[in-house]
Amino acid sequence: MSGKAIFSAFVGSLGIAYVFDYLISDKKIFGGSTPSTVSNKEWELATDKKMQAWPRTAGPPVVMNPISRQNFIVKANLDE
Repeated sequence: MSGKAIFSAFVGSLGIAYVFDYLISDKKIFGGSTPSTVSNKEWELATDKKMQAWPRTAGPPVVMNPISRQNFIVKANLDE
């Protein structure tokens, strides 16, 4: 196979994958809805506040979700 055929097949498969992802995830062709825990900003802030206030009993402070918190700053107290 030539490189042109391989490259065009790869780009075509990415396009098809994007279309199916859009239809299934965003347009919800199989039904369902986006949960309020994902779409509600107040819920996210309340959850973050709760996770920061969680008491730690042993070891140094750790981050509950390091993926969403790239700076890795953990506050010892909410009043700070």
